[in-house]
Amino acid sequence: MKANEFGEHVHIVDHPLVAHKLTILRDKNTSVKDFRELVSEIGMLITYEATRDLPMTTKLVETPICEAVEPTLAGKKIAVVPILRAGLGLVDGVLRMVPSARVGHIGMFRDEETLEPHTYFCKMPKDIAEREIMIVDPMLATGGSADAAISEMKRRGCRNIKLMVLVAAPDGIRLITKNHPEVEIYCGAVDDHLNEHGYIVPGLGDAGDRIFGTK
Repeated sequence: MKANEFGEHVHIVDHPLVAHKLTILRDKNTSVKDFRELVSEIGMLITYEATRDLPMTTKLVETPICEAVEPTLAGKKIAVVPILRAGLGLVDGVLRMVPSARVGHIGMFRDEETLEPHTYFCKMPKDIAEREIMIVDPMLATGGSADAAISEMKRRGCRNIKLMVLVAAPDGIRLITKNHPEVEIYCGAVDDHLNEHGYIVPGLGDAGDRIFGTK
């Protein structure tokens, strides 16, 4: 993990594979197929780091040679929650690493006048309050959608929440760390700034359009 100016709850995954794949994502000529696959792959790599603190226990197994007491996950329940629609691109990568995770969905739209996000859809597992939550979205730009998604999960009783993104802007990180200082943020890179349209610079463009081929 890379040390950064945003504090101990912000984790920048500075792995060579993540950096390499992000560079391909940034290229405007990358095809929809490749973009979609890379989003999933990077999601898988970041999940590896975001699950580093999962609790462990041991179990007795019989190898071809002998019996042995070996480490195993302690069975902590996880739910991955994509922010629709772009967050869907990360779900497969998370599930490859944590196949037993449940999946919730949260959809938001932004008011064109106030620019405030509003939740229009939220479907969660019944035991969501008992699970460790991984909210996923490719981009953390202004932070408004992530802030609203975290608040929605807190209203549902969730207390252990992580936010996982591919690329973040300093503005979004500062908003989340201010409003939700206990939430761990995992990202592949922190970019320079937001432009006048609220896009991350240099960024990836509109991740949803590039994942689903709707640009």
